[in-house]
Amino acid sequence: MVALKEGSRPPWVGLAAAVWVQIASGNAYTFPLYSHHLKSVLGLSQQQLTILGVANDIGENVGILPGIACNKYPPWAVLLVGAFTSFFGYGVLWLAVTRTVHSMPYWVLWIALCIATNSSAWLGTPILVTNMRNFPLSRGTVAGLLKGYAGLSAAVFTEVYTLVLDKSSPTLLLLLALGIPTVDLLMMYLIRPCTPASGEDSAEHCHFLFVQGASLTVAVYLLTTTVLKEVLSFGNIISYILVVIMVLLLAAPLAIPIKMTLFPAKRNKSSSEELVGEDETNLATDPLLTASSSTTYLGSFYEPEDISEVDLLIAVGEGAVKKKKKPRRGEDFKFREAVVKADFWLLWIVYFFGVGSGVTVLNNLAQIGVSLGVENTTILLSLFSFCNFLGRLGGGAVSEYFVRSKTIPRTFWMGVAQTVMVLTFLLYASALNGTLYAATALLGICYGFQFAIMIPTASELFGLKHFGIIFNFMQLGNPTGAFLFSGLLAGQVYDSEADKQLGSSCLGPSCFRLTFLVLAGICGLGTLLSILLTLRIRPVYQMLYAGGSFRIAQSSGH
Repeated sequence: MVALKEGSRPPWVGLAAAVWVQIASGNAYTFPLYSHHLKSVLGLSQQQLTILGVANDIGENVGILPGIACNKYPPWAVLLVGAFTSFFGYGVLWLAVTRTVHSMPYWVLWIALCIATNSSAWLGTPILVTNMRNFPLSRGTVAGLLKGYAGLSAAVFTEVYTLVLDKSSPTLLLLLALGIPTVDLLMMYLIRPCTPASGEDSAEHCHFLFVQGASLTVAVYLLTTTVLKEVLSFGNIISYILVVIMVLLLAAPLAIPIKMTLFPAKRNKSSSEELVGEDETNLATDPLLTASSSTTYLGSFYEPEDISEVDLLIAVGEGAVKKKKKPRRGEDFKFREAVVKADFWLLWIVYFFGVGSGVTVLNNLAQIGVSLGVENTTILLSLFSFCNFLGRLGGGAVSEYFVRSKTIPRTFWMGVAQTVMVLTFLLYASALNGTLYAATALLGICYGFQFAIMIPTASELFGLKHFGIIFNFMQLGNPTGAFLFSGLLAGQVYDSEADKQLGSSCLGPSCFRLTFLVLAGICGLGTLLSILLTLRIRPVYQMLYAGGSFRIAQSSGH
């Protein structure tokens, strides 16, 4: 008999609260909004500003410590660290920009920015890990939703920056220093482990559709207002109204727990007893909800009965209990056990190729637009952000549908996305008239796909118990790709072409053509590796999502 460690509290409250924390965790995306002010007020050179950008990326993506902390401490404790790092890091930057502290050393600024943006990892990791464990049968959907809102956070902060803060960088830094901890402190009590959702609730599918629809509405709203504010002049009253509407749309997921509180589902006694019996059967038969054979499953949601060490040794000797074996794919791995597996590195490389090539275009999108004759690149950036959101949301939903209906591994869709990316990079390289916006939209969708698919795949292959550190290690593919493909490849090619034109800037298709061709080759290789990984892990998905048929087939010799 296993016992639930937490009560029967529904997990929808935590998911709704996680939306707000996820938006706050996107604070690293705000660097372009205040970097110019740092440069002018503090007298920084372009190289110094670029190095600060490196600090921004490092802080955002290095989340090994939060991953370890998620297994040792409750979510609220990890979130509390995120609130402190945000307050301290952005507070120091605010003191520097406002000249409250004069002549602040450059190295202090660099460390402060690292600490400030590292709050992204301390905020994003516990909410993702907790909600993945609370919805173990809907991992793709949950990952797509939360990472989708993360993709929207840049647009949310930009909306507030332009409509309410009057494009004031010091005020933005003050908002980050005080506003993020406030949101975190208000929501952290609501984000905690709950009884895992069984997936059998008839209303659960409708609830997920509602949240997905709400997030899509927010995305369309932000894209529309971004375009409108470029062509129209909004007064103060209209600006505040637009922000209030945005806040209400972000609060929409709270409607689900409110509805469940005001209109609780009514069950008679006999149906309740049947439901309990079904739940116990599900716990006994579903590999995604039962304790794994090697370690406690779902991050200590289930605890074995107490047994003394002597009794355990006697049971092992009599053959009643087998000695602990190394975990198999689909069970809970420790990080040191996962990191020696070929599937771990195949997934990391495929993800690295996908996001590394995508972030190269994202980091250079403004320069790409200018080189191809686009004067105002704001709409181009907004289009990429919107399509990035669609990719994250769609990647989670599409992979979830096919993994449950056809047991198709999620990595198959990473291969599909990178195949489209190959065509997209070739489209960029051709520089045909009228294709820039179409290529940017396609790339944004495919880039977002990588996030929504890698996260649940890592949990399904290596378990949820140590998912925090495994997931954060996977995320290192993003800054690694930015350094290699953007900092070295794209930067060198651009500067070389600019030198040929005898100027400081480069114009024309040749500025990035070689970069695009190399990235197309990289994604082509990523497609082949994703096919290899998909073939390797197909039996795992047959075991997890086909009622354990793989285990039966193996034991019967087929």
